[in-house]
Amino acid sequence: MNRTDRLLAILLEIQAKKQVRPEDLAATFEVSKRTIYRDLLALDESGVPIVSMPGQGISLVEGYFLPPLSFTRDEAIMLLLGSEFVGQHFDAQYRDAAQSANHKIVAVLPEQLRDEVEYLENSIRFIDFNEPSAPDILRQLRRAIIQRKTVRFRYHARYHDGKSESASLREADPYALIHIGGAWMLIAYCHLRHDNRHFRLDRMEELSILDNVFTRPADFKIQFSSEDDRTVKVRALFDHAVARRVQEAPSLYQAAQTEHTNGLMVTFMVRQPEDMLQWLLSWGSHVRVLEPDSLRAMMAREAERIMENHSK
Repeated sequence: MNRTDRLLAILLEIQAKKQVRPEDLAATFEVSKRTIYRDLLALDESGVPIVSMPGQGISLVEGYFLPPLSFTRDEAIMLLLGSEFVGQHFDAQYRDAAQSANHKIVAVLPEQLRDEVEYLENSIRFIDFNEPSAPDILRQLRRAIIQRKTVRFRYHARYHDGKSESASLREADPYALIHIGGAWMLIAYCHLRHDNRHFRLDRMEELSILDNVFTRPADFKIQFSSEDDRTVKVRALFDHAVARRVQEAPSLYQAAQTEHTNGLMVTFMVRQPEDMLQWLLSWGSHVRVLEPDSLRAMMAREAERIMENHSK
């Protein structure tokens, strides 16, 4: 084993064992203790943060990670694209970390592979016109999830039959964050509802982290909504003019769709009819709600309000 290989092997050995004595390294690599000290000095001079604890051994500064030994082209491009996605959808702290990771990945690539990967990276882009919602709240919730602490916030419930419900004070145990449909959502145990709930971050305000520490259920799994939450069936018929667009950009609540003589028949499963109101209204006269009758009435009332607003 030449010295370069031994230096790398020593570094891997320290990382794997967290803490190791110089004499043990000497025995492992079959060299003298003096040689090991020279190798450790060389690593330190090259920028590796080595810590020596008298009577305990050698370790690396906590949080230091070795760069991967090698990447394939596909591995490198996926890591770089992943860091770009994080940069677009997380707050400034993670965006800076993503950019730093990106630079480090590129730095360890062989020159030929680096050129190829950079070419591919510049040929693929994630386009998102939405700014990250509520970055301060996102950052606080991330910290609360890590610390397993309850949070308190004011929450504006969904739009309901032409009216926006007043904000309610909530306390919740934050379990997970998901990014879906261009928005961040928190999955948490709501102390008010005594059940798991989904909260949109852009409807939260005045969030604070409490001292109460909670334990997340061992069987918790991230999912947007459990199936039995959605027991109300909504059926709507979209005309041919928008049928393809509905197929390309379906609602989160969509359960089934079938071709119809007059367009596209779509079935949705929701908790309550008003969950679909705003999305269906966005299709204007190109959609006709078939059921339930309560949602048909909501659509009609909203259409009347729109007419009133434009007749003044």
